[in-house]
Amino acid sequence: MDFRQLRTFSCVAELGSLSKASDTLRVAQPALSRQIKLLEHELRTELFTRNGRGMVLTEAGRLLLARTSGIVRQIDQIRDDIQSSQGPPSGQVVLGLVPTVSCVLSARFARRCVEKFPGISLRIVESYSGHLVEWLHRGEMDLAILYGRSADLHLNVQGLGRDNIVAVGPRGCGLSRKKSVEVGWLLRQRLVLPSHSHGLRALIEHAAAQRKIKLNVQLEADSFRVLTSLVEEGLGFALLPPSSVHGEVAEGRLETTSVSKPMTRELIFASPIDRPVSTASLAVTALLREEVAACRKDGVWDIKLS
Repeated sequence: MDFRQLRTFSCVAELGSLSKASDTLRVAQPALSRQIKLLEHELRTELFTRNGRGMVLTEAGRLLLARTSGIVRQIDQIRDDIQSSQGPPSGQVVLGLVPTVSCVLSARFARRCVEKFPGISLRIVESYSGHLVEWLHRGEMDLAILYGRSADLHLNVQGLGRDNIVAVGPRGCGLSRKKSVEVGWLLRQRLVLPSHSHGLRALIEHAAAQRKIKLNVQLEADSFRVLTSLVEEGLGFALLPPSSVHGEVAEGRLETTSVSKPMTRELIFASPIDRPVSTASLAVTALLREEVAACRKDGVWDIKLS
């Protein structure tokens, strides 16, 4: 298998279109099509199903992508690191952020990264911790800020701090008039929570199990924006970091208050354990730490720094 063919395959698989891949790689479509056909001939199987909407991976194509996407990124990073050794950091960095961090950090950080490192192409991916960990293990992501017990992740990790969890309710629910609410009272209310696959749900389920409380969960939402909109509509309470709903609270759309027995989550930087960190990723990590500290100083994030 030729590296150029694998890079073409990876790009087409990601974008789902030969024309989009042609624009990205700046190679004519016939040449890209020929490379894909040569790769399929080498492997003696079809890698894509062609239809009117684009290129869809076959089962064999999904297997090849899972096994080679990390390799393609590593080779690209070797080139970028060699170029960076003779000048400012350059290359692509894929940064994963959990939704409650993304809504606070992503726009501010992207602006700073563009200003300080114009040679770095930053791609921000927002998802929950479980997905980010999987992509880090597969080499499809360079680093992430996520929640979790660092010892369980099998990744390179650096402690960032702890994020508090507060009660969140709709306008007029009365939470803003309370200094705090009892955990037991909150867990007995109608709740809007993410599904069982997410760390925040596990934290809340554990707190309920300790108190032998059966949770009243009528609605689940794996989208952070959907979750907060459901609360805003008065369909239940949520438990979230206060920084993640800072704007909604300031506008009077949501109310929050602290929980009597503090609930916190460990926040960490994570990167793959089985490959070197690129020069560009190191630069982005250092800048991220600066931005997290700046958010805390500006009062938009109440994280307790490690």
